[in-house]
Amino acid sequence: MGKINGVHHIALKPTKELYEKTVNFYKDILGCTFVRGWGEGDTAACMLSCGDNTCIEVLHGDNDGSEKVSNLHHIAFYVDEVDNFIEEVRAAGYKVTIEVKSMNLTPDYPCRMAFFIGPCGETIELFKEL
Repeated sequence: MGKINGVHHIALKPTKELYEKTVNFYKDILGCTFVRGWGEGDTAACMLSCGDNTCIEVLHGDNDGSEKVSNLHHIAFYVDEVDNFIEEVRAAGYKVTIEVKSMNLTPDYPCRMAFFIGPCGETIELFKEL
């Protein structure tokens, strides 16, 4: 089985009306520091450092058409290798919801990722910075 190296980020997806309040709460009240942001308007998102290698990702809005069970959007784990790991997850019978893809969250922040549903219905992301 693949190896998890730690939690990369925990993603929150507040309502559109609570996006700024959520970002400000984690920055101003809890002391998280801004790491990076991307998108704009209804697609804005940002990463806030928790002080170690873990971040809180705040995604803007709730208009993606998915059923909303809670404001916890997903848990992302740092991994050494995404492609084989997701195939091991799939072979174990878990549903892959987003196939492996590479993308740039910002021009200087390339990554590789895939998503699947865990045993309790939680969304899990396998994440590798490139």
